[in-house]
Amino acid sequence: MNAQHGTTGRGGAVWVLVITSVAGFMAALDNLVVTTALPSIRQSLGGGLEDLEWTVNAYTLTFAVLLMLGAALGDRFGRRRLFMAGLVVFTAASAAAALSPGIGELIAFRAVQGVGAAIMMPLTLTLIGAAVPPERRGAALGVFGAVTGVAVASGPLIGGALTEHISWQWIFWLNVPIGLVLLPLARLRLTESYAPKAPLDIRGTVLVSAGLFGIVYALVNTASHGWTDPVVLTGLTAGTALLALFVRHGIRAENPMLPMRLFRSRAFLGINAASLLMFLGMFGSIFLLSQFLQNGLGHSPTEAGLRMLPWTGMPILVAPFAGYLSDRFGGRPVVVTGLALQAVGLSLFALIIEPGVSYTAQLPALIIGGVGMAMYFAPAASLVLSSVRPGEQGIASGANNALREVGGALGVAVLAAVFAAQGGYGSPRLFADGTVPAVWIGAGAVVLGALVALLIPGRRSAGHPAPEPVDRRATEPEPVAA
Repeated sequence: MNAQHGTTGRGGAVWVLVITSVAGFMAALDNLVVTTALPSIRQSLGGGLEDLEWTVNAYTLTFAVLLMLGAALGDRFGRRRLFMAGLVVFTAASAAAALSPGIGELIAFRAVQGVGAAIMMPLTLTLIGAAVPPERRGAALGVFGAVTGVAVASGPLIGGALTEHISWQWIFWLNVPIGLVLLPLARLRLTESYAPKAPLDIRGTVLVSAGLFGIVYALVNTASHGWTDPVVLTGLTAGTALLALFVRHGIRAENPMLPMRLFRSRAFLGINAASLLMFLGMFGSIFLLSQFLQNGLGHSPTEAGLRMLPWTGMPILVAPFAGYLSDRFGGRPVVVTGLALQAVGLSLFALIIEPGVSYTAQLPALIIGGVGMAMYFAPAASLVLSSVRPGEQGIASGANNALREVGGALGVAVLAAVFAAQGGYGSPRLFADGTVPAVWIGAGAVVLGALVALLIPGRRSAGHPAPEPVDRRATEPEPVAA
């Protein structure tokens, strides 16, 4: 590795890109791969709606709240070392999830999977940045983003195919051979680097983790306990109080994991609030709609995954065009239009959902929603990075990724609570009755996201962020010999 510039030769950079992209593919895949397997998991291991919610949320919550801590640990103790540690945890937890004898064990191992992904994922971008010269970095990050996009698009299909043709356990077994191949490659092909002065915000991590857990735990339990139950009220009250303390900590602490001063920027506030609401509406809707295709319409897991491709796979086709529009007209109009189209797609779904609805009737909702998703994703990362100073881009990117995952976890919890209050698993009619109002809530959240995105300054009014203290963490890697 070139100690002065932090880059490797072309061959070494290719290896770094391959290793990190495959690792990113695994972590991104596990966000959605489980959705089409949920009916089979319920049939195999039992459990109610709240257990299925935790099967998804145990992963997304631990992933979200530990992302920024994982990046800081890598900076402090070695990025290659922590990347490999996260890969070991993720691979071992995948095997344990496949072997789970009950739904409780599966939920626990999904949470451990999230821990591994939270350590591994933020370091993938850092490793790419250290290995690839600046003039080729944009292309490398584009390849990485495309690979993770394919993982998101193919998640429901891969999950459905493995579940139907082998067993649901193979959605987790799939990670094991990949992880075992990546580990020696990472040891041999990645070069170690550090930012030894990177601060660790343990107090902030504990506050946000406990606060989010309390709120999501309460929401998940509303179906079985009711909104006035002491367990639910305690979770909501305590969770909200802990999140308030996290905000206070972010204002007063010297080196918080999420400096609240960043939210003084309209651009940063707008894109992050829009991202949280987008994922709340989209991810919560996917959780229910992927099950509706099986429980409500009688499709097999593979058929359900294939039928969702116009929605989840559309970003692969539309993203380049959306990127061109963003370059031409600025990111704000593209993001706002994308969120509006996603809301239209969900609204169309809510209008046509009923037992026996044809796939032809579903296609407009799927295609419009997919185009909207692509138009949101294409400029979102650029808007996040341009909303802060260069020295704060790492923490800004981590914060945006974390808030998106939090939005997904809240979306599953909120929309499932609406579903449980209005319907259930008893029959296709009951499932449709619960899904319709839940998807309307999801559409409303995305509409609100589009309105919030209007806070983002337009191209003509967007200047440089207001002068603010630069994050004290080192922004350039300090490489050492492998």
